[in-house]
Amino acid sequence: MTKTSPVPAREIRDWAVETDVLVVGSGCAGTSAAIEAARAGADVLVVDGAGGPGGATAMAGGEIYLGGGTPLQKACGIEDSPEAMYQFLRAATGPDPDEEKLAVYCEGNLEHFDWLVESGVHFKARLWTEPSWEAPTGYGLMYTGGENAHPFNDIAPPAPRGHVPHMQDKRPGQRSAGWVLLKNLAETARRAGAMAVYDTRVETLVVDGGDVVGAEVVSFGERSFIRARRGVVLAAGGFAANPSMLAQHAPRLTGNMLIGTDHDDGSGIRMAQAAGAAVRHMEAGQTSFPADPALLCRALLLDARGRRFINEDTYPGRVGQASLFQQGRQIFLLYDHAINEEVEAFTGMPVEPTWVSDGLTELEALMGVPRGVLTNTVEEYNAGARKGQDPLCHKSARWLKPVAPPYGVLDLRGAMFGVFTIGGLHTSPNGEVLTPDGESIPGLFAAGRTTSGIPSWGYCSGTSLGDASFFGRRAGKTAAAR
Repeated sequence: MTKTSPVPAREIRDWAVETDVLVVGSGCAGTSAAIEAARAGADVLVVDGAGGPGGATAMAGGEIYLGGGTPLQKACGIEDSPEAMYQFLRAATGPDPDEEKLAVYCEGNLEHFDWLVESGVHFKARLWTEPSWEAPTGYGLMYTGGENAHPFNDIAPPAPRGHVPHMQDKRPGQRSAGWVLLKNLAETARRAGAMAVYDTRVETLVVDGGDVVGAEVVSFGERSFIRARRGVVLAAGGFAANPSMLAQHAPRLTGNMLIGTDHDDGSGIRMAQAAGAAVRHMEAGQTSFPADPALLCRALLLDARGRRFINEDTYPGRVGQASLFQQGRQIFLLYDHAINEEVEAFTGMPVEPTWVSDGLTELEALMGVPRGVLTNTVEEYNAGARKGQDPLCHKSARWLKPVAPPYGVLDLRGAMFGVFTIGGLHTSPNGEVLTPDGESIPGLFAAGRTTSGIPSWGYCSGTSLGDASFFGRRAGKTAAAR
């Protein structure tokens, strides 16, 4: 692992480059920070170890979690308020959310929406309500956090808040709206005067006493030092690509598939820790469920003993967390021929089951679950579904339908979950990196997945990009004002 101890400024004889604000990372957080720092009159240099801009943002579905009554929500006929948004996020992103950040975020959402639009990010006023990882081209608003499902629909009035940047000819998983979001932000940063250098990896911070005054970088094997007269903003991603950090802090995420890039190696977190920074929620992570949401919401999700354990119509990422963290990936999906036909009509492809049988007793043997448990699970589910009720897990009546033979079971035991980390540096709402005593480290700022942001444990799609752009802006402003 690369050495991260800070370099004393007195040891540096020559600064290769000088700037006011040095931004480490060119994803959504870093680019947003660069825009605001440049607009505040600072000289800004963005450096990234990759060969071009984007980071994990450019690979993302592009949903931005916004609400409180944005113009897009109103155009789609949706009523929302900052209070309802706050109550939902407080419940959905916990436990132990940063309530100060949540309050600032919800209060500033309408202005942030306008800022995104002014930065070239456009949204189509059309609401998508089907369960899916991404909305198709032409839809700008969708539910992305289980707002309209148990238990959250009893906590706050449900409202869709996943704002999807418009992008022609999206190809989910290959070329999604995160790419067009980053493209617009990067162009806005360039017009604001921010400079960018790629294939340049930041290795360590440079300190003068207790102040962060620059960084040591490596580019094509050559080491040099960049002076930051006002501050350094760390926006270098999380640490899901660092096996040793995962093993130390979030071992339950190991052995899965990375959502992000190889540059999510925790370097920003480690170099800040070496300079005295505190961290929060390093054990937390988000997971994607390894089956299509169109199937999940209609099926029965079962544990290793053949019992249901969560309402299948909630946010698929929440189901993924429950399946990985609580069930150890020992899960099955049970569905029938009618469900498979519905899913095929919606997604364009059928779901190939692991086993098919007319008898639940036979399936119990194939699955290795105790005799009679699966039969009892299905009988209880069907009895409630006939009444439009789900007393056990509270699935919405929209998705309740008795299942009938032939049954199919999809064996997901040991399936690969897509994961990324949520924990990171402890920062103030203005992006200042804090010590364990809650004091700010002069000259050091951070945003995005390098920090512990809005999600502390729970997650909603769009909170990464919403958090990164919103608090990236604040970090850039604060750095430029030093």
